[in-house]
Amino acid sequence: MDRMLDELPRHIHSVEPVLHYLRQVCTHFQIASLNRPLEAAESLLVQNRPIDVAILGQFKAGKSSFLNSILGKPVLPVGAIPVTTAITRLQYGEKERVQVRHFDGSVTEVALADLPDYTSEAKNPNNRRNVEVVDIELPSLMPYAGLRLVDTPGLGSVFAYHKSTSENWLPEVGAALMAVSSDRPLSENDLELIRELTQYTPNILLLLTKTDLLSTEQQDEVIAFFHQTLQRELNRDFPLYLYSTQVDTEHHKQRIEREILQSLSSNRDSEFQRILRHKTKSLLRSILGYLDIALQTALQADSDREGLRAQILNEQVNEELMREELGLIARENALQTRPMLKAYLDRFYAPILEKAVARLEKDIPSWKGNLWQLSRHFEAWTSEVMTEEMWKISRSESPHFFGTLKKSHASFSRSLAAFRRFLDENIQKVLGIRLAEVDWSIDVAEPEHPDIIATKSFDIHLDLIWFLIPMFLFRKAFERHFVRCLPREVEMNLSRLAYQWEKRINAAIDSMKEQAVGYVRDELATIDALLSKTGGQSEEIRRITEELKEASERLES
Repeated sequence: MDRMLDELPRHIHSVEPVLHYLRQVCTHFQIASLNRPLEAAESLLVQNRPIDVAILGQFKAGKSSFLNSILGKPVLPVGAIPVTTAITRLQYGEKERVQVRHFDGSVTEVALADLPDYTSEAKNPNNRRNVEVVDIELPSLMPYAGLRLVDTPGLGSVFAYHKSTSENWLPEVGAALMAVSSDRPLSENDLELIRELTQYTPNILLLLTKTDLLSTEQQDEVIAFFHQTLQRELNRDFPLYLYSTQVDTEHHKQRIEREILQSLSSNRDSEFQRILRHKTKSLLRSILGYLDIALQTALQADSDREGLRAQILNEQVNEELMREELGLIARENALQTRPMLKAYLDRFYAPILEKAVARLEKDIPSWKGNLWQLSRHFEAWTSEVMTEEMWKISRSESPHFFGTLKKSHASFSRSLAAFRRFLDENIQKVLGIRLAEVDWSIDVAEPEHPDIIATKSFDIHLDLIWFLIPMFLFRKAFERHFVRCLPREVEMNLSRLAYQWEKRINAAIDSMKEQAVGYVRDELATIDALLSKTGGQSEEIRRITEELKEASERLES
């Protein structure tokens, strides 16, 4: 921090030099917490891409159905379970085109009809194809050139990685349509998302979907509830649009097209600059909060500054203690994973065994051949049946497997919130200022679905001497033997299913712990740098603060 920062030219009114200067300030003062939103704003500036109009909201809020209705045809997959796996972006193109971009940087061009193979949970479970984003170009979107409609995974999905996929993308948002279903209007999670969105875009609109579920009187009640809740919780209001794909669809559609999409598209350049200015001003406010801390400590003598550092970075916000606390949370929850899974899966033993026995007794008479061939039939049959049954359980029951994962996430979040609160209280008590607001969250990824195994038909290789065994005498005995093998097969595969889910869930818990530790480490490193490495820089900090305030005012004009 020894080198002085250059001054920000005072005559500049554009965003580009301001963002460049903010990057310098963050690097100079080691403010690592703002890297993600800063990168998003820089990327937006450099690429000058279409305005991303994101449809956000909880699982099953009707986002994909809404977009299909706007598009006039079923482009995006919809279903009764959480469907959307990856971010899907739609924009104008001279011809229909679908490009699937993978996390390894490769791009696959596919037919529109094959889109569900890459974006639906049913055909791409847990995003096994490693799809980062899907870009769709459609000639029908020509009226909205300059915009990109974005379908996002549901934030309340039982598949927890959907939440992280959408949240990681939030800094990219240009305009946000916040979809809320009429059958569960405006939850605390919705409010939290709206709060977070205010950092990234000035264009936040609420979309009340599935309004056909409500009578006219009920719609009025819900609208009033929205306005009252937003005023009470956020001290502001947002435009609200109704939508139904069943009733009055054309009326709703025309209003949204006219007031949102056409308005954004026809004023694309000015809207783009307004969005970029909004993101930049949010960054400015956060940096100014950190500079307040830097200035207060820079004014102190070295001995006093060390005393302030000791008071602020006390035992309540000690990195090693926090690491131990977070590690203890991870270990305690990880130890509970296997018992919880076993207790839940035990209930499936009897029905699966009964079903398998009935199916084997029906299928086995048609099997032909000697003992060796019969054994291979049984092993193939068992593998097929057990795979089918375990996959059914894994797919349909996996929401019930995430108990310790959810408990861990809640505990980590509480622990970090307490850490942040203690740090804020210490700074306020010692310096008389509040800690700057910082966007942070713990991402959690749904574990991969496990593979399935089946054992050999015999503990000894009896089937290798098949040529010595007359099947017309022993066939029934071997059929009974295969039936007697089934309890072990069911028990073994249920146990293996529990083990594999345990490994994946506990790995996800450990990943969350590391994210939490990283947040604590980065935040303490930022505060420590501001507290201990700003001696003799008070005049520079004042200058930078004044320049940033003036830049913020110029961006307002």
